[in-house]
Amino acid sequence: MIPHSPRQVRSDLDRDIEPLVVGGVRHGASAIPARADVVVVGGGPAGSSTAALLAKAGVDVVLLEKVKHPRNTVGESLIPHFWKFADKVGVSREIEQGGYLKKAGGITVWKGKIHQFSFEKFGYKRPALHVERDLFDDMVLRHAQASGARVFEETAVTRVDLADPAALKVHYDDRRGGSSNPGLLTCKYVVDASGHNVVLAKQLGSRVIVGRGQQEYMALWGYFEDARYVGADGKSYGPECLPGIKPVTFVVSYEDGWIWHIILREHTSVGLVINTSSIKGMKRPQYEAYFKRIVESTPYLRELLRTAKFKEGSIRFMHDYSYYLTEVCGEGWFCIGDAGGFVDPIFSHGVQAAFYNANVVSVLVKGSLDRPSRAQEYRRHFDRRVRQYYGFSRSLALGDFGGDGVDAGLVKALMKQMPPIELEMMLVASCISDRSTNFRNMAREAGVLGEFGDGFISGRHRYLPALEL
Repeated sequence: MIPHSPRQVRSDLDRDIEPLVVGGVRHGASAIPARADVVVVGGGPAGSSTAALLAKAGVDVVLLEKVKHPRNTVGESLIPHFWKFADKVGVSREIEQGGYLKKAGGITVWKGKIHQFSFEKFGYKRPALHVERDLFDDMVLRHAQASGARVFEETAVTRVDLADPAALKVHYDDRRGGSSNPGLLTCKYVVDASGHNVVLAKQLGSRVIVGRGQQEYMALWGYFEDARYVGADGKSYGPECLPGIKPVTFVVSYEDGWIWHIILREHTSVGLVINTSSIKGMKRPQYEAYFKRIVESTPYLRELLRTAKFKEGSIRFMHDYSYYLTEVCGEGWFCIGDAGGFVDPIFSHGVQAAFYNANVVSVLVKGSLDRPSRAQEYRRHFDRRVRQYYGFSRSLALGDFGGDGVDAGLVKALMKQMPPIELEMMLVASCISDRSTNFRNMAREAGVLGEFGDGFISGRHRYLPALEL
């Protein structure tokens, strides 16, 4: 739950990031070109949105995606903040027509305390969603194509040669048709939106795992059929009650971390965020047994899954999932979305971050192409924006342990500039877990916590006495 429009400074760049130029041309060639103005690496929401925005602005943009869409991925909970940026991308109508489940908010059970959260109480009129990410991401990628971006799937970027900033060289492996064909594409700018593959960060050695050697985390998830879900009233319902009775995103803590439960139209996503010290020494085949043992023994979750059927073979996992970059941009290149940093997914900020990053980088890349003399200024502005965004998110989600790599000055500056109702919403969100110390200390140091009362009690903040599952 990150505020709509983070701002460190008010400038012509801040103003420019709001309106985007529309126009551009459509390309239909199937051969990967030798040159382009911009190469976008990755076809998730961040890359696809960036490609769409740049193509509409008349930029010659090529997007290279290593797999064929639709493809399996996780991150099915979307908070309503993303609509503002989806509007700018021009994809909101397709999302509205996608028939995704509208959710009523969230309920968390953290160390026995039951917290209910509703976006409507903070003035949001457009819905939060539960989406099938394979369908959602494919839709945004097709929108980029329709907007004029040249999209090539099954094409993996292997290396980016940054030696000549005037002519960056993107090395790729074209795997279309089942064969492997190495190639080279020269461009003026590269936008890395490769997600957890972090192509540029790995190449530059700039990725830092949060909590390395202390509290390292991994995600482990799978899918169930015919699971019950939780409504905003704290009662459980069968899937036949959808979409009439809106679900919430349900989160419950357990001794080794926390668990999400997100019902979708055909199945339910259940995932564990685990302190890796608790599964040290386990091999891959043991992950599924651990997963099943935890979901069957965790209060509330076991009731929701009692009559559900686990989809065999659906287990996925991700190591070292929480990280930041020491460098998010440089001469001719930018890292966005999960390729720019990843926090704990407890606040469902991933897709919003992708759309927001795309909005920022598209304006600054277009500006750099049009006004090369200001390119360095644009990079500095991007660096501030992205570090402020992820710093705020990391402080909110990870507390004291998430302070590594956070520029506290940028975070406190954002707190001072936020509308009071949005700041209140962030403080309410921080009550969900027991990780709020660092975030609240910064709010206190910024001089904004006192207006709510130092202990912070909000009329929009509600605890439930019990759940009826």
